[in-house]
Amino acid sequence: MHNMASLLLFDPQNLRLDDLPAVRAAADSGVSVVPLFVMDDDTARPLGGAARWWLHHALADLAAQLTALGSRLILRRGATQDVVHALARDIGAESVFLTRAYDAPWADMQSALHSALGEDGIKVKRYAGPYLFEPEAIKTQEGKPYTVFSPFWKNCLSQPEPPRPGDAPDALRVPDSWPESNDLDDFELLPTTPDWAGGLRDSWTPTRAGGLARMQDFLDEAAAKYKDRRDRPDMDGTSRLSPYLRFGQIGIREVFWAGEDAIALDGGAEKGVRKFLAELGWREFSAHLLYHFPDMRTAPLRENFENFPWEKGPSPELEAWQKGRTGFPFVDAGLRQLWHTGWMHNRVRMVVASFLVKEMLWHWHDGEAWFWDTLVDADAATNAASWQWAAGCGADAAPYFRIFNPMTQGEKFDPKGDYVRQWVLELKDMPAKHIHTPWEAPEDVLKEAGVTLGDTYPKPILDRRDARERALAAFETVKAKPGRLTK
Repeated sequence: MHNMASLLLFDPQNLRLDDLPAVRAAADSGVSVVPLFVMDDDTARPLGGAARWWLHHALADLAAQLTALGSRLILRRGATQDVVHALARDIGAESVFLTRAYDAPWADMQSALHSALGEDGIKVKRYAGPYLFEPEAIKTQEGKPYTVFSPFWKNCLSQPEPPRPGDAPDALRVPDSWPESNDLDDFELLPTTPDWAGGLRDSWTPTRAGGLARMQDFLDEAAAKYKDRRDRPDMDGTSRLSPYLRFGQIGIREVFWAGEDAIALDGGAEKGVRKFLAELGWREFSAHLLYHFPDMRTAPLRENFENFPWEKGPSPELEAWQKGRTGFPFVDAGLRQLWHTGWMHNRVRMVVASFLVKEMLWHWHDGEAWFWDTLVDADAATNAASWQWAAGCGADAAPYFRIFNPMTQGEKFDPKGDYVRQWVLELKDMPAKHIHTPWEAPEDVLKEAGVTLGDTYPKPILDRRDARERALAAFETVKAKPGRLTK
């Protein structure tokens, strides 16, 4: 190549051109730019099946955005550090532009890349990542990481506002000749035998345009009522932006400022939108925790849980939970929604997680692994932080004696049973009065609804009263010791 060259490295958290500082810096550098994505199952935990499906479409969409600028996306496979180093040498790159990673394996890889390329005289230029605030910038007065959400978010909101989002560049300088690229299909990200992704295709438009449309619909229709409706899985009351944020198809600043602008346009929407922005705060908090506690996916933040008597591993009970066949309709509806759409309503996520780790006393690792494989929005920080929260061993965790009752949660948040009927088809003719507790329904009601417990729909896999006592006794053994978290 005759003209000066650079590499622009994309990663699975930042798959867009708008409001991505690394893209803007590469465009402004005055040298030709080779956009690169490396399919890397070596450096960190490989993505789960549902996330791989999403990634395929996000990459196709990013490639189309680059083509529209007269550029293209080069695809390679392998360990990111090796691939980037080799390609940077091949094209005579003077610099590599990338977005900063915060999850330890990726952050360590970037540091190693910085050193290795530096020895060859190639600069690595890192830019801010997919959060409103850098995780190390938010500290307690003692200079320590936060482990309780409310003061963390209060501190965030006292910081200078994040900058307004920037547009994509109008053009990227192209090299004299392009390096070789894999074909996207070579990555085998889509399921084939069997193709289980039909429900995902029906549920999502996994492109940037799809995410922007979803965001606009939410802000126009649901945001004002978000505070009241966000816990109702029987209504379309949440944003469903999580997978678009997970893959960086929409930038977090774009969402933040769209929310602020919605408030400016309509003061009546403020309560709902502020509540929604606080949910983005939980995403920031999870990233903050993973940055400061890099082993959070495997090690409980409260060390006193190290020897907690969890059940573990494959078993008929775990499979009944995974498949949504526990005999508790609200729990089963959530797990079937997850399997079909790759997403689950947040209120229901809390209930199904509590059911697994408290009623069933199952290890949260097994729940975290199932969500990692089946969620399109599976995110290393949020997934680990949320499962630790549910299990009582994490930051700002639910009190150990708080055990979500799946029947009363269903009656409160799915009062007519519409959510259960949508996902648990065997119960579609059950009256609202009995839909969350079919085992208590009179014989004639079950008969009229065409339900035979233990045949067309499972009997409950446990007695809740016994399970609750067992859980409280087990949690009593660890409650006295605080672990490594400091307030």
